[in-house]
Amino acid sequence: MLSGQPIIILKDNVERNTGKEAQRSNIMAAKAIAGAVRTTLGPRGMDKMLVGSTGDIVITNDGATILQEISVQHPGAKMVIEVAKTQDDEVGDGTTTAVVIAGSLMEQAEHLLELGIHPTVIAQGYRLGMQKALEITASLSFKVDPKDRKTLVKIADTAITGKSIESVKGKLDGIIVDAVMAIAEKVNGKYLADEDDVMIKKQKGRSMDDAELVRGIVLDKKRVSEDMPKKVTAAKVALIATPMEITKTQVKAKIKITTADQIAAFSEQERATLKKLADAIMNVGANVVFCQKGIADPVQFFLAKHGIYAVEDVPEKDLKYAARALNANIVNKPEDLTAKDLGHAEAVEEDNDIDITRISGCKNPKTITILVRGTSDYLLDELERAVVDGTRVVMDAIEDGTYVVGGGAVETELLMKIRDYAETVGGRVQLAIEGYATAFETIPRTLAENSGYNPIDKLVALKNAHAKGKKTAGLNVYTGEVVDMQAEGVLEPLRSKRQSIESASETAIMLIRVDDMMITQSKKAPGMPPMA
Repeated sequence: MLSGQPIIILKDNVERNTGKEAQRSNIMAAKAIAGAVRTTLGPRGMDKMLVGSTGDIVITNDGATILQEISVQHPGAKMVIEVAKTQDDEVGDGTTTAVVIAGSLMEQAEHLLELGIHPTVIAQGYRLGMQKALEITASLSFKVDPKDRKTLVKIADTAITGKSIESVKGKLDGIIVDAVMAIAEKVNGKYLADEDDVMIKKQKGRSMDDAELVRGIVLDKKRVSEDMPKKVTAAKVALIATPMEITKTQVKAKIKITTADQIAAFSEQERATLKKLADAIMNVGANVVFCQKGIADPVQFFLAKHGIYAVEDVPEKDLKYAARALNANIVNKPEDLTAKDLGHAEAVEEDNDIDITRISGCKNPKTITILVRGTSDYLLDELERAVVDGTRVVMDAIEDGTYVVGGGAVETELLMKIRDYAETVGGRVQLAIEGYATAFETIPRTLAENSGYNPIDKLVALKNAHAKGKKTAGLNVYTGEVVDMQAEGVLEPLRSKRQSIESASETAIMLIRVDDMMITQSKKAPGMPPMA
């Protein structure tokens, strides 16, 4: 106000929240997002059914998938969802844990704000707590040899346990570990595993038990003609990106034909053009063709006549993967093809039982395909998510060479050790660090709740075990007993725990420091109803 007159600075479509209102808004948003996925945590967590605007259904308990499917408008909620996205991108698992911790940190911040502690003091305490948490977590880690298949299988098993496809996890664990161990390589004394070297293919119509590991490539396509050979050995593979057919011109044109001879000449010319496409393949010595687009019938005839195995409509992603595996080049037109562009494999064959093409004995032996099968699309999607999570955590363990135990053991140790650390700091920051420590209670508490046990009793039992020096004591969600998680084989990569602590803490620190929110609303067209 200036001399009794209001001065308008912000536009009419800007909504502004300041002070405690802005803080409360962000806290409620973070708690709501955490609450949406909390019940999915742990081996006995429940699933969520999500129905999109187009009617597509997703059934999963994967935190990243759930948060990716839901639509939110609140900026604070979007930042918490970013925590899950970052966790998924960097680690591949632990997304629910990261979001639940972020929500709990904001809940503790709410109590601290009510006590009159300034947001910057809370942020300072949280940052000190995060640094201490990372130190403690590193001290709780164990070493794993990249060739220790037994331990790696346990790490994969922990990532898959709790999903709806748990009945086949025994077989999937072995497939996942064998795939990752096959593509991992030692570079400058350190193991590296490229996730692009592992392709996951889905095949509908068979039992989940029929999942298999293929040391090569699988295309869910079969040969275009029955006259072509079903198997080609010593394969020389051509990869074509454009259609092997006569395409329509970009401009409209008419051809006026008045005699039968002109029709014959026109047909003959078209046939000759298509034959040139097939001849270009044969002239470079290729005996297998993968085309990203369609292959005309006459071209199929000429290729079959010369014993060439051809597949059409190969997805671009699969074609690029084939180029990587076969050490081949993708060319635009058959006329551009040279002998140097061809890829090499020991065999290319069509599977007798299902409509797939197998390429084995590739030039690059690091390429592996995991073929998963199921009776429905929903089941296949969940299988794929399980395999992705499993492969990523095994890659993390192999690359870092470290793991920690699960079952809430690490979080209970953090809870107790960070509280001890807080006493050495003093002042109001001590209260913030204690609040940070308390936030880790949410993981063992939620594991107990989701398993049908009294969370207070189980939390007390866990604290008692850790007070006696049992650092690996965690909750067995099936029996309700506090047991040694190392002996139980509940193992996770250290990278997963470290990332969830970092991303959750840093997001909470950013949100706590916000005391002014200015949200620009989208302008509505005249006569349009207000947006819900």
